[in-house]
Amino acid sequence: MAKDYSRTQRIGDQMQRELSQLIQREIKDPRLGMVTITAVEVARDLSHAKVFITVMGKEDSVEEINRNLEILNEAAGFLRMHLGKAMKLRSVPQLHFSYDASIRRGVELSALIERAVAEDRLHAGKDEE
Repeated sequence: MAKDYSRTQRIGDQMQRELSQLIQREIKDPRLGMVTITAVEVARDLSHAKVFITVMGKEDSVEEINRNLEILNEAAGFLRMHLGKAMKLRSVPQLHFSYDASIRRGVELSALIERAVAEDRLHAGKDEE
């Protein structure tokens, strides 16, 4: 049995692929860091799309994240125009860029788990002595 995907999910997936390429190829702003699009949520009426990004690099500070979001939100009209050409949609959703903190949170949780496991091993070693 085939999976059921709604039209908005299919459009969101295609927008994610197209936006990834457009940001890489078309945006020439040197201030823009390594941006990865993690997800796109499209409204049912296709009027708005929330684009979740992460910023890869040495420093992913709040200032760096905000600067990248500002650059992308300023370029939203430009990206929307190119999306319309690439996707051939009657109406292209307005783009709203947001930071996706799930990857950073996952890294923090992994570090906490590793630290807890290391402490357990340390305590287990002391108990044996």
